[in-house]
Amino acid sequence: MSDSNKSFSYDDDIVKKFLIATLLWGAVALLLGVFVASQLANWKLNLGLPWTTFGRLRPLHTNAAIFAFAGNGVFAAIYYSSQRLLKTRMWSDRLSRIHFWGWQAVIVSAALTLPLGITVGKEYAELEWPIAWTINALWVIFGVNYFKTLQVRRERHIYVAVWFYIATIVTVAVLHVLNTIQIPVSFWKSYPVYSGVQDALVQWWYGHNAVAFVLTTPFLGLMYYFLPKAAEKPVYSYRLSIIHFWSLVFIYIWAGPHHLLYTALPEWAQTLGMVFSVMLLAPSWGGMINGLLTLRGAWDRVRQDPVLKFFVAGLTFYGMATFEGPLLSIKSVSALGHYTDWIIGHVHGGALGWNGFMIFGMTYWLVPRLWKSNLYSRKMANVHFWFGFLGTVLYMVSMWVAGITQGLMWRAIDANGRLVYPDFVETVMRIVPLYWVRALGGALYLLGFVLLLVNVYKTVKRAPKSEKSEVQNAVTLARVPLASLGHTPHRILEGLPGAFSVLTLAAILVGTFFEIAPTFFSAEFAPAVPNLKPYTGLQLHGRDIYVREGCYNCHSQMIRPLIGETKRYGEYSRAEESIYDRPFQWGSKRTGPDLARVGGKYPDLWHYRHMADPREVVPGSLMPSYPWLLKDKTDFGIISRKLAVMKSLGVPYTDDDVRTAEGEARRDAKEIADKLVAEGASTSHQLEEREIVALIAYLQRLGSDFRKGLIK
Repeated sequence: MSDSNKSFSYDDDIVKKFLIATLLWGAVALLLGVFVASQLANWKLNLGLPWTTFGRLRPLHTNAAIFAFAGNGVFAAIYYSSQRLLKTRMWSDRLSRIHFWGWQAVIVSAALTLPLGITVGKEYAELEWPIAWTINALWVIFGVNYFKTLQVRRERHIYVAVWFYIATIVTVAVLHVLNTIQIPVSFWKSYPVYSGVQDALVQWWYGHNAVAFVLTTPFLGLMYYFLPKAAEKPVYSYRLSIIHFWSLVFIYIWAGPHHLLYTALPEWAQTLGMVFSVMLLAPSWGGMINGLLTLRGAWDRVRQDPVLKFFVAGLTFYGMATFEGPLLSIKSVSALGHYTDWIIGHVHGGALGWNGFMIFGMTYWLVPRLWKSNLYSRKMANVHFWFGFLGTVLYMVSMWVAGITQGLMWRAIDANGRLVYPDFVETVMRIVPLYWVRALGGALYLLGFVLLLVNVYKTVKRAPKSEKSEVQNAVTLARVPLASLGHTPHRILEGLPGAFSVLTLAAILVGTFFEIAPTFFSAEFAPAVPNLKPYTGLQLHGRDIYVREGCYNCHSQMIRPLIGETKRYGEYSRAEESIYDRPFQWGSKRTGPDLARVGGKYPDLWHYRHMADPREVVPGSLMPSYPWLLKDKTDFGIISRKLAVMKSLGVPYTDDDVRTAEGEARRDAKEIADKLVAEGASTSHQLEEREIVALIAYLQRLGSDFRKGLIK
């Protein structure tokens, strides 16, 4: 490997850009979080507008938190630490800036499209195909720039933080590309190529590992660089770092099915996910211990230094989250916790306590060095820590209590074998006070973040006006024999980043293959049901309205084979019921009841009134009203195109079905509208043209195939 002996400087401008973006988008994500948390405590805060409902804003909040706040923070960490660890400037300044501005454009696109209801409807993968494919392109640009930088490095061995960065870049590329294979219907509408059980498994293989390789591995890389720097101590154990990295990368990819326990997923896949999830505890805690023991002998400094406070608390929250995750992956515990607010508390313990605190610690350490100015106020930073810590604890504990309360009330059976709480809304009303505590915790966390913004602003404001980049002396890194790279096989591997990357890819592909490949060949994932008809054109369009409004954020369509659920909702769900569902709609949270058997349970007029004002038919409901569905017109013209795309994906529509789809949909709508009027609905002109009619057509289809005996 050759290098010129010219001096060079690090590209800190790109680090500043990503760090500023982190703070700006962090404010947006946290404001949204407090707002949507408050909406669950008081439905009136949905404001009666289409683009301000919980169902549309909740995906915006999650995307802003993961990809805008945490994502930009990860990029700031990678660009800063990698240049210093590799002792070279990034390979291409132009690619770095394309990456930055492209990523911000993607975030702005998400901020515009999600409130408008433009969504795929898959959790953490809601962005429609033009944006999703742009992310793929930007990730390739980022990857090329990073691996070319590895190629021109001036340091023989790649440090442990770089291992985690490599794993992040390689794995996220595989995850995002495979999960965003979609067939466009129009510029802002597409359908996934996967359906039903297959789509569920692929989605949670992606969703779980998006948490693993966006919110865990790069943050571990951040920890391995910034914590030793801040503590001015070497990492506790090099050997533990090796074990931590390879075991985590190999095991994590298998654990996705633990999100689907007691569902229609084949039993072997559920068990596989549970076993590997429990195994994850060991490498996760190995990383936490390695980080905390790095601070041995420096605990007096921890009490004084806000940077170290944030890092220590962040690692502790990481340890708590990575204990709780395997615990919730045990089937008996999942039976209680899944679909409840316990999961929300678990996720936010990691997001606020682990990801947020690590970014805050990095920010307080980085800003004075990037702008060559002393931190404005250590006292303010310490106050921020306690606001953030108290806010996180309030959030977690309130959701633990709410979730366990929900789980116990849902499964409560009296001595006569009847449900103790037959009305779902009883559980909702019981936990509203805890929703206010959650909102208070989020507000405290946000208040602490405001202190960070003020502190950073004051620090930057008093920085020297003229900044000169530090000039580094280039040292030639000549080609050397493998034997001289180290005395152990892993030490040799650290000098061969290409081979290291290939082995990392192989480690994550093993689990991917054994999880995903069977979905294409096994009848367990797509059972044949000869007499089962696909959705009619109107039902399909109504389903898309359901997805657009984000109903899947609060309602599941998966009845688990548990006595409390079958007594409440009916027969447990079968794999056959979702074979035409693109995307699947099993859900991950029940703020409202399960809808898998809702078809035929209520007359059309009930659904009409329920969407106009939920409290008219369910007193105490927290669901927002959807008056625009009674006013907005159905786009009948696009229905034929939707059926054509579904037909290309293997759904058994005929050419005649596609050609006559619009006319059939209009006739079906007229039939439902006439029934609504007969039942006492508004006699407003052209009721059959309204979106509410299409949505009712879809809701009345749910579970009807099972009732007709087509599915057994």
